[in-house]
Amino acid sequence: MKELTLKLSVDEVNLILEGLGNMDFKTVFALVNKIQTQAEDQLKENVQKPQPGSVKAPPADAGGVDPK
Repeated sequence: MKELTLKLSVDEVNLILEGLGNMDFKTVFALVNKIQTQAEDQLKENVQKPQPGSVKAPPADAGGVDPK
């Protein structure tokens, strides 16, 4: 299957996850897990290697994607 790379803000990803959360769990759980795993990996990279002018990850208690 062909894969896509999307550039979304943390808020946009959290909005997508919120929408998926309203769907049947057994239908979307694998997709939710994939999104969370990829987001966590990227947020870890950003914390380890901050880029000039980059946006900081939200606090873990903000809900949605946990940057830990």
